Amino acid sequence: MNKQELFENIKRKESFLCVGLDTDIQKIPSHLLKEEDPVFAFNKAIIDATAPYCIAYKPNLAFYESMGVKGWLAFEKTIQYLNKNYPDQFIIADAKRGDIGNTSAMYARTFFEEMQLDALTVAPYMGEDSVTPFLGYENKWVILLALTSNKGSHDFQLTTDTEGERLFEKVLRKSQEWGNDQNMMYVVGATQGHMFEDIRKIVPNHFLLVPGIGAQGGSLEEVCQYGMNSTCGLIVNSSRAIIYADSTESFAVVAGEKAREVQQQMAVQLKKL
Repeated sequence: MNKQELFENIKRKESFLCVGLDTDIQKIPSHLLKEEDPVFAFNKAIIDATAPYCIAYKPNLAFYESMGVKGWLAFEKTIQYLNKNYPDQFIIADAKRGDIGNTSAMYARTFFEEMQLDALTVAPYMGEDSVTPFLGYENKWVILLALTSNKGSHDFQLTTDTEGERLFEKVLRKSQEWGNDQNMMYVVGATQGHMFEDIRKIVPNHFLLVPGIGAQGGSLEEVCQYGMNSTCGLIVNSSRAIIYADSTESFAVVAGEKAREVQQQMAVQLKKL
């Protein structure tokens, strides 16, 4: 999916919501445990209920890898289900890969060729040759970690060099030598608030993947105030606040209602473009 197609979906659905499929078998409704594949059954129900209100899904690979082969099969079935039934959805593998070049090339082959995903989160710490193998695929996206929402982000990302440049700013500037706003996005946590203003000074036209609204307490209004650009430029993720909003047999209905609530808030923000 290219940038224009993504923006067209945002306008059509009046939404820039990404639903995070952080599916934990210990948290899904107990009645699903009798299913042959409980994780896929949960994901399928969540997708069917929320698809009208979102433009993207983001499975977090850790939740699938933790179950070994069964988890990978559930992940693969989830991707196949999305590609077949909801081809307009932008699918992000939240895998945070990043290794030496030939290893990164294998990761790229896995997620972009074998799994047919649209985007992959990538860690920039090892530099250019660990990132560029992901950038050789047409209409596929690298989503580079820039400024995350976790407490430990202060340990490295906000440290400054002798010129006063913060590390996340160096990542933003340097990485633009490798990719552009047609194939690279950045992860910026919703809890960073007004820091979006600083980020937009460096990457005014790139899309930002924004986790941290909902259960983590980030403000959608603040993110939009400082982070939105002329093509929206935001994909805002919510996971737990939507998918685990209810633990009864009505879990999917409630998830759909929660997604619709967020979509309505986003529609208001998009009218400001």
